[in-house]
Amino acid sequence: MPPNSPHISWQGAISFESKERSLIPWRIPYDKIDLFPPDALLERAEKPAGVRISFRSDTTTVYGEIEPYALPEEQDSFTLDLYCDGAFHETFQIKGENTFQFTSLPPEDKLIEIWLPQFMRFGLRSISIDDSSYIDQYEDPRPKWITYGSSITHCRAAASSSQTWPAIVSRKHGLNLTCLGYGGNCHLEPMVARMIRDLPADFISMKVGINIYGSSSLSIRTFRSSVIGFIEILREKHIDTPLAVISPIYSPDRETVLNTGDLSLQIMRNEIQEAVSKIQSYGDRNIHYIDGLSIFGEQYGHMLPDGLHPNAEGYKVMAENFLNEVAIPIFKK
Repeated sequence: MPPNSPHISWQGAISFESKERSLIPWRIPYDKIDLFPPDALLERAEKPAGVRISFRSDTTTVYGEIEPYALPEEQDSFTLDLYCDGAFHETFQIKGENTFQFTSLPPEDKLIEIWLPQFMRFGLRSISIDDSSYIDQYEDPRPKWITYGSSITHCRAAASSSQTWPAIVSRKHGLNLTCLGYGGNCHLEPMVARMIRDLPADFISMKVGINIYGSSSLSIRTFRSSVIGFIEILREKHIDTPLAVISPIYSPDRETVLNTGDLSLQIMRNEIQEAVSKIQSYGDRNIHYIDGLSIFGEQYGHMLPDGLHPNAEGYKVMAENFLNEVAIPIFKK
């Protein structure tokens, strides 16, 4: 089957690029690519974090052909994770070849989900199943959750594509995930706000600050107003959608050290909390401030190998804390 077959569903993708025989998922609108910041954001947006290929079938094997690819630096392979009816089945490692194959699937009717690699471009050329099996498109009935953030939401260091913290949360809390984690590129851009505004969503979360601190892309003068402006754009259409606004997680070298914009992480947490408080004072009862330290605080500092990004175990900690602090109390179904 070709990648655009009506029997195949794609979840978590914003748009698609068609190239020769391949279909490449993007996490921004590909037809408006020139309206988004060039280079770095685009390079992250073509990496399909949180994107799944889904269908129902009684097949016992799934075979796929993919477009030629370029691996990120310091990476000699990548993996795909396959789930059957929400339960992990197998991780397939791709190292040099342009095909993948999952075998020994249960022979009965089931939902098949393939989690795509979170940190490299991926183009699908075809999907094949057992000759005697059927295949049906899957329409995900779960509430739609959009989460926006930085590399700490993109989760390059997660154990695999289905082990990022947003992926874990989505499975455990029964959510249809759209992950908008852009490594190094969460800067509260208005076009990203407009994109989220125009997407269907039952729940929204945004974890902001660390990229702005690192790049000094906003200052003490502009940061709070940019948080407010981003949220107000979302609220143009998501008027009453539960919205969790999360400040930066712990990073030891950045807690009190001012950047060139006179911001530290401690100051940014206060500014984000004030932004949410001001919006609440104008009647928004469905916006919630979450201190990033409650998601990943100083007690987990040993899980920050570079002092900034959690390791694979750290992302699992983030998932559990996000469930307890955000998903369970705020994302009520």
